[in-house]
Amino acid sequence: QVQLEESGGGVVQAGGSLRLSCTASGVTLSTPAMGWFRQAPGKEREFVATHSWGGSRVRYAESVKGRFTIDRENAKNTAYLQMNNLQPEDTAVYYCAVARDTRVHSEEKRSDYWGHGTQVTVSS
Repeated sequence: QVQLEESGGGVVQAGGSLRLSCTASGVTLSTPAMGWFRQAPGKEREFVATHSWGGSRVRYAESVKGRFTIDRENAKNTAYLQMNNLQPEDTAVYYCAVARDTRVHSEEKRSDYWGHGTQVTVSS
C-alpha cells in the first residue's frame, strides 16, 4: 500500500518561507517522479513542481518559478519543496504526488499516487 506523508505546512506572513517534506513508502515504481500540487479554496487542484528520479528533469509551474525549489533524497524516499517569498495567493492545501514520470505531473496534470495534503496559509 502506497503512503505519502507530508509535513511542514503552517501559517506564514507574506514574504516568508516554508519547507514542505514528503516521505513515500510502499511505492513499487522503479524510478518514480515526485512532485507537488496545490488546491486553493474554490479552485481546481494545480501542478506546482516535479522532480525526476535522477534529477535530469525538474519542472515548475510558471507561478512559482524563481520562488519555489523542489529537491529529493532518493535514499530516504523523500521530496522537499522549499517555498520562498510566499504570497497570499500561494495559500492552499499542498499535496505530495508520485508518478511513473514527470510528464504525468507537468503535462498531464495528474498523478498516480497522492498524499493527504498539508495546509499552507500566507497572511498579508
